[in-house]
Amino acid sequence: MAPRVKGPAIVIVPSNPESVFTYGAPALKFGPGASAEIGFDLGQYGVRRVLVVTDAGVAATGAPARIAEQIAGFGMHAEVYDGVHVEPTDESLLAAIGHARASGPWDAFVAVGGGSSIDTAKAVNLLTTNPGELMDYVNAPIGAGRAPSRPLKPLVAVPTTTGTGSESTTICVLDVLGLKVKTGISHARLRPVLAVVDPDLTMTQPPEVTAAAGMDVLCHALESYTARPYTSYERRRPEERVPYCGSNPVADMWSEQAIRLLAGSFRTAVRHGDDAEARGAMALAATFAGLGFGNAGVHIPHANAYPIAGRVKDFHPSGYPGGEPMVPHGMAVALTAPEAFRFTFAADPARHLRAAALLDPAAAVPDEPAEFLPGVLTALMRDIGIPNGTGGVGYAQADVPALVEGAMKQQRLLTTSPRPVREEDLTGILTRSLSLW
Repeated sequence: MAPRVKGPAIVIVPSNPESVFTYGAPALKFGPGASAEIGFDLGQYGVRRVLVVTDAGVAATGAPARIAEQIAGFGMHAEVYDGVHVEPTDESLLAAIGHARASGPWDAFVAVGGGSSIDTAKAVNLLTTNPGELMDYVNAPIGAGRAPSRPLKPLVAVPTTTGTGSESTTICVLDVLGLKVKTGISHARLRPVLAVVDPDLTMTQPPEVTAAAGMDVLCHALESYTARPYTSYERRRPEERVPYCGSNPVADMWSEQAIRLLAGSFRTAVRHGDDAEARGAMALAATFAGLGFGNAGVHIPHANAYPIAGRVKDFHPSGYPGGEPMVPHGMAVALTAPEAFRFTFAADPARHLRAAALLDPAAAVPDEPAEFLPGVLTALMRDIGIPNGTGGVGYAQADVPALVEGAMKQQRLLTTSPRPVREEDLTGILTRSLSLW
């Protein structure tokens, strides 16, 4: 491929452009009370033993036990595993896999919780149906990037946070503790067969969790909407196709609708957690954004988020359980998003301007158009209590090289950027993100 200069940005022009995009999604059941029908739904798969995967905080709400009891009412055996670690690590995934192997075999899995529970269930499903070890399947270059050789069992995903979109995607995210890096496992077979989105289950989210998870939703939509187009890739053979194929008309539709919904509900859901209408809109936005980015892909903010979360020092946010250091995933993604979109603006100014107008219809385009999307983003972040850049979660200038090194390992994400991303580009983005306002 030969780079062509278009204004200040370098746009990739393939010698043999791709003409095909792909789209995949789970079956979806959405609405208040939808989680009360999971026993019936599982019955359609002819399963007998079901493992419900959740974390201790969600288990304390009683929802996983109610779902297990409801499944049992349809003649199936259901058990609850509540050992999920919020922001999963290789160690926590291995513990969950070990439990499932020892207590199995299982015919199906039901994940109840945020992305941590859903991603843990994906890993459990993969490693109880396929040979090998966890790192065999982790994305290269951190792991071996092996594809599963055997079919997985049915996985039903029941999100209780309006954020990750993991119920729609083929991705499992984890921290590799020994390397201090966040990475993932990616394969189409990891996608749940059914997403059950019940807004009633999100009503107990603390405002801080709503804010961080909601920023994940927003960045999913913005990153997939601004991702490099599928036509900018070299043509692939059928066996080379991957879930993240670049922005395309179907993914764009979901991303735009997600941004519209967030514009009218995000601030309200953070400030008034008992507002059922706002919670419902946030849950729908999370679903729409997942249907978009799960096919188009995400780019720079998510690549930066992995080392930001993986190298955390002593920061612990309010509203999250336990006292161990952590930067929640959605928060980590948001912290470099304004600077990332300043960088990508020149690749497609019209698309960045449209995204900003969808997010804040009342805002006026500034004299410098490249500032429009970063401006409405930072205004939102300030309103909902997101920290002021990476400095707000404990990082300093001396940490930038290590963060750059970690982000550069996320080539699966960086190749989705509408502009080629060099080490020096990430250095600039991460340096300017130490303080955003």
